[in-house]
Amino acid sequence: MKRFLTFLLATSVFCLAIPSCRQENHPARYVDPSIGTGRGGHVVVGPCAPFGMVKPSPDVQGRNPGWGDISLPICGFSQLHVSGTGGSPKYGNVLLMPFSHGMNLQEQFAMRTQETMELGYYATTLEDSGIRVEITSAERAALYRITYPEDGGRGLSVDAYFVLKNRRGGGQTNLDGAVRLVSPQEIRGHTTSQGGWGGGGPYTVYFCILTDTPVAHTKQLFRKMSLGFEPGKPEVLLKVGISFISEEQAKANAEKDLPDWNFEGVRDRLVERWEALLRRVQIDPRASLKQKRMFYTALYHAMLMPSDRTGEWEKAQPEEPYYDDYFTLWDTYRCNLPLITLVDERREADIVQSLINIYRYDGFMPDGRSGNCNGSTQGSSNADIVITDAYVKGVEGIDYETGLEAMIKDATVSSERERKEGRVGLQWYNAIGYIPWWISHAGSRTVDHSFCDYAISVLADRLGHKDLAAKYREQSHNWRNLFRKDVEDNGVRGFILPRDEKGNWLDSFDADLNGDGRPDTTFVFRPDQSFHGHWNNFYYEANAYETSLCVPHDINLLIEECGGVNAFKQRLDQLFGNGYCDMGNEPSFLTSCLYHWIGRPDLTSDLISKLLQDNFDDTPRGIPGNDDSGAMSSWLVFHMSGLYPFAGTDLYLIHSPQVRRTVYTVKDGKRFTIEAKGLSPERKYIRSARLNGKDYPYSTIRHEDIVRGGRLVLEMAEQPGEWGKEMQDY
Repeated sequence: MKRFLTFLLATSVFCLAIPSCRQENHPARYVDPSIGTGRGGHVVVGPCAPFGMVKPSPDVQGRNPGWGDISLPICGFSQLHVSGTGGSPKYGNVLLMPFSHGMNLQEQFAMRTQETMELGYYATTLEDSGIRVEITSAERAALYRITYPEDGGRGLSVDAYFVLKNRRGGGQTNLDGAVRLVSPQEIRGHTTSQGGWGGGGPYTVYFCILTDTPVAHTKQLFRKMSLGFEPGKPEVLLKVGISFISEEQAKANAEKDLPDWNFEGVRDRLVERWEALLRRVQIDPRASLKQKRMFYTALYHAMLMPSDRTGEWEKAQPEEPYYDDYFTLWDTYRCNLPLITLVDERREADIVQSLINIYRYDGFMPDGRSGNCNGSTQGSSNADIVITDAYVKGVEGIDYETGLEAMIKDATVSSERERKEGRVGLQWYNAIGYIPWWISHAGSRTVDHSFCDYAISVLADRLGHKDLAAKYREQSHNWRNLFRKDVEDNGVRGFILPRDEKGNWLDSFDADLNGDGRPDTTFVFRPDQSFHGHWNNFYYEANAYETSLCVPHDINLLIEECGGVNAFKQRLDQLFGNGYCDMGNEPSFLTSCLYHWIGRPDLTSDLISKLLQDNFDDTPRGIPGNDDSGAMSSWLVFHMSGLYPFAGTDLYLIHSPQVRRTVYTVKDGKRFTIEAKGLSPERKYIRSARLNGKDYPYSTIRHEDIVRGGRLVLEMAEQPGEWGKEMQDY
């Protein structure tokens, strides 16, 4: 008995000592920011608020977003990062690095040990000096707690010159910067940079650092300053506010977001904000620990970007919604933004209206954007799909008429910065109905333009512009102009293939894989040939099999073009059976659900289960490639719950969930429950379904049926039945 009481007392003390997020029934306790840090996931590991502007994190030069693995030395902790992105690094502004025994202002590196990554909290010990660095944050300011060894000095380097670069040392360039001591407890400055992802123009970050410990002396070199703190307690607290407007606003952000010096209090408030958001999607408490960690970490990653910078863009009025760091809509329109629509509709309204505000002030909506600059259009003008998706789901608070105006401009006016906004190859597309082979990823862009034309037609029709709707509905079939029916591979007939501007089909052409403007290989058609990540080829982040299926608005017509239902099934079997599907890139996202269109949601269920098992887990390698601003993570969230959004429509596809129950808290606090009765490894097929007590035959469900609240009950069985042969119209 005595031993039991001792154990009980020890357990009670332990539970009191850990943060509230560690208690049972709190989804935040399952978030692990290290998931996705390996295998190119590139997720940010530092503490961030939902859609927060500041994202403090450790930096490894040459890495994106700057973290790297623990075997590499860090060069400090900067305040701005993106999450999950590939390509050239962006940000890394306002670098802080504590030191104890003298500081080389040219450079300073440190190995890490005792590293901790939790929701709302990052900590590590710098190996050589023994300095402990802890970080938490709010929306626009970060709070640092630095604990110095008792036998050393207490110094801090503030670097207004540093930006993240690629491994060859290029990408971003620092143009200007300054650091100055305003008072013993206040440091201000700014840093101006350009380049990086998207080749963006100059942007300036202003900062204000407030400290609870006075600065005794300083040393300055160029755009860096080292500070020595007065003797006293070993802990030094720093509030770091940032702004894109002024130093004064940076200070105001720090004082507003961090009204006191209570590190644990700031951390708890941040966790509470995340708890409120994460509770909007709750899975069965009987789910495995691995499933909970995967699910809630993915939900967390899906809500980091874009960054809410309302009031921080000098062109817009302070009250007008403004978001930055769209990386990129080509990635996020598919399921990330639909997830935000479902669980935080007010937020999605602001994100969409921000796209329209950018059009009003800058002339075009972005596909990708960072540092207040549009950049790197990957596919088409994918904001068109985002706006239409919001409209058909009834999202209020958006100026849809101006949105349609912006969409028409995308489809009719070529930007002087064609690679950064609007549509690449637009003049050719409008003149001959496709993009000729010598324009970068012409095949992918032709199918993407076609889908965006569909989005225009839907919104125009809903807003009463019937002639426009008819014109763009007809244009949405333009993908057929590159669909070559006479080419066959292993019994699969018809592929998206290159043509020149005169209409001639090309079986081979010179390709520029390196992107240096000089052809370095000859492209010879192979259906499995892919050029993942290359910007100067016919297919982008896909192969012929995948790209030829990327016409979601026209799947029924595509089935006809492929030879009917049986031929289409054979095509899908070939795609997935031969491993041509690449879950590390977005063109495969909806493709994995295409069995729905031939009345076989059971095959979708089998495939999704396998893709999840093969590509995702709860380790640092748990994301199959760049998270792409939460795109990959949102794909996981939806599929674990048994839904997948058909972007640009109000439909969600239904398949077998991975957990027995998921509860979405949606608009006006209503709840929608998905229950898989009898789900087990053996009972993995949906035999029948009931929506709010009534038989439900469809393999799709409309957005309005979800947001009005209710219950979808799926009866699971060992063998598939007749359920789900039909889809609803869109």
